[in-house]
Amino acid sequence: MIPASIPDYRTAAQRRLPRFLFDYIDGGSYAETTLARNVGDLAAVALDQRVLVDVSDIDTAVVLFGQSCALPVALGPIGIAGMTARRGEVQAARAAEAAGVPFTLSTVSVCSIGEVATAVTPPWFQLYMLRDRGFVAAMIAAARDARCPVLVFTVDLPTPGARYRDVRSGLTGAPGLAGQLRRGAQVAVRPGWAIDVGLGGRPLTLGNLGGVLGAKTPLADFLGWIGGNFDPAADWTDLEWVRGQWPGPLVVKGILHPDDARAAFAAGADGIVVSNHGGRQLDGAISAVRALPAIRDAVGEAATVLVDGGVRSGLDVLRYLTLGADGVLLGRAWVWALAAGGEAGVAHMLTLLTTELRAAMAFTGRTRLPRAAAMPRTAA
Repeated sequence: MIPASIPDYRTAAQRRLPRFLFDYIDGGSYAETTLARNVGDLAAVALDQRVLVDVSDIDTAVVLFGQSCALPVALGPIGIAGMTARRGEVQAARAAEAAGVPFTLSTVSVCSIGEVATAVTPPWFQLYMLRDRGFVAAMIAAARDARCPVLVFTVDLPTPGARYRDVRSGLTGAPGLAGQLRRGAQVAVRPGWAIDVGLGGRPLTLGNLGGVLGAKTPLADFLGWIGGNFDPAADWTDLEWVRGQWPGPLVVKGILHPDDARAAFAAGADGIVVSNHGGRQLDGAISAVRALPAIRDAVGEAATVLVDGGVRSGLDVLRYLTLGADGVLLGRAWVWALAAGGEAGVAHMLTLLTTELRAAMAFTGRTRLPRAAAMPRTAA
């Protein structure tokens, strides 16, 4: 079956991936209430249909942080996404570059900054704050040396959320031989993945964290490692410190409150991402779509505001834009497509998204993006 929608790619990814890996990508924290809110609240945003408007010349292009983009979309950072396909982040970055949209590489990616930047135009780089500030400074320097155009600083992971699916699947809470056997049994019933990725995709290590992990597998106790190494003491002075280390556009990801949005810009951010980490952290938190309008009002029309969470179609992209977003980060959508079809899957998913966005714009009488008048139209 050829996938006709992003949810179709989710189904295909579930069939191909070992359970521990699919559940890690797909799941949220606790009862997954916030994950469901992201999807449900966004789908509930009504669009005004208009008729007899000339929509023969639709323009979906946008400029984000000086970069011309064919769509108001970037592929957002997803940890260990490179395990879903052979050298997966490189494949996804190639598809994004071909489609004219940015790709954001996670700190905890399988492929390193250098590997991805050698294969394609340097990606955006997403940064977490680790306890070891020297290593964080080295990662910033590596992103700078690779000429990454944007640094995305994620601030909403002081400690891992309780992800029940990951415990049940054996991704976390099952170190040592017991965990290896549980995961091995799941791999055994997914021979396509085992051959393509488990064997052909090696090394399956966290490419940017060699100085911390060495040759350790990211599955030894991935979330346990995060809990032991991410810094719960990070505060606004650390954002100012990152600002001092990074000369280019700095985007703060994980903002849900208007006061935090104002503080991020006051500390020197060039943009923010309204996000609840895809429902993977604080379950019961407000959805991104409900948080967005108040944040836009708080920071003003000139500020660059991106958003993520719950996007399952081009309709959802337009919904976010009508509420005040300048652009959207895709998360699970691109990883499902990568898992199901590699680079070609991501490329096809972006084609579907483009077709759906253009149709939604036509049906709502738009030839330009909702915030086109408030945004710069040429690259710096």
